[in-house]
Amino acid sequence: MEAKSDMQAVQMPWVEKYRPEKLEDLVAQDDIVASITSLIDSGNLPHLLLYGPPGTGKTSTIVAAAKRMYGSTKAYNSMTLELNASDARGIDVVRNEIKEFAGTQQLFLKGIKLIILDEADAMTSDAQFALRRIMEKYSKNCRFCLICNYVSKIIPALQSRCTRFRFSPLASNQIQGRLEHVAMNEHCPTTPDGIQAILRLSGGDMRRVLNLLQATAMSHHDRPVDETAVYLTSGAPLPNDIDRILEWLMNHDFAAAFRDIHYLCTTKGYALTDVLQDLTDKILCLDMDSVPLGLLLDGMSAVEHRLALGTDERIQLASLVGVFVQTRQSLQVL
Repeated sequence: MEAKSDMQAVQMPWVEKYRPEKLEDLVAQDDIVASITSLIDSGNLPHLLLYGPPGTGKTSTIVAAAKRMYGSTKAYNSMTLELNASDARGIDVVRNEIKEFAGTQQLFLKGIKLIILDEADAMTSDAQFALRRIMEKYSKNCRFCLICNYVSKIIPALQSRCTRFRFSPLASNQIQGRLEHVAMNEHCPTTPDGIQAILRLSGGDMRRVLNLLQATAMSHHDRPVDETAVYLTSGAPLPNDIDRILEWLMNHDFAAAFRDIHYLCTTKGYALTDVLQDLTDKILCLDMDSVPLGLLLDGMSAVEHRLALGTDERIQLASLVGVFVQTRQSLQVL
């Protein structure tokens, strides 16, 4: 049994293993954490609406807040109802399960109940309209916390009933300390360029940071987590390959640039969408006049839009090369 539990501990995702248990353990969103802590301690917790990009601490914050409110695990389990997007959350669930939980009172536990609706922007409009009345009816003994990525998908009637907190993407200096702490605890050797590569690819998403660190450590267990290992694990284009692609686009003719880029993307399995994103960052750092820069970004945005609609990558690569060739020709005319 002991060996089995050790194996389960090893296989446990680091995202869950290192999820903050207390509000004090959260590495960012200090103003939000301070506000929620003050509301809990004063006993005036309102309905909450937490929104922002993935991996910024929305769920961790409200779970840690609930544990602060109820103390013991038994009280937390009895007084908290968590529903995620994987659960059925249509109008029937709102009318039955949520209404039943909100309307019943615990015999031996005091205080308000907490209903956490994670990824609330996936709820149907009917379910959201049914929920607004329940929030008012049971506000004496129950509080709701809606968590979503896109606040625009929450109907105004629910937004007006909640205190809103926006979670912004985490800064690199906020992530790096936790990243190095996890790597040290897991005896995972890292290099400075590997740490910077994870931070660069994360986009301020702590969940993605820890998943990428764990995936890289497991797939390259015989070597430290360095820049090359991180990029190979994530499937993102290597920085030197992006430099080569940009050089071809800027200097080669249409046929040569298309041939070389298509061969590189095919042999290394790069998605054109990822290449476009990295190219944009490179181009914005170039010392370029506003007119050609505008032409390039406009053409690249059109290519990205067509890719999002599911068009053929080979055709869109030709279009991308054409954008650069046309921009270069317009500069020669000027």
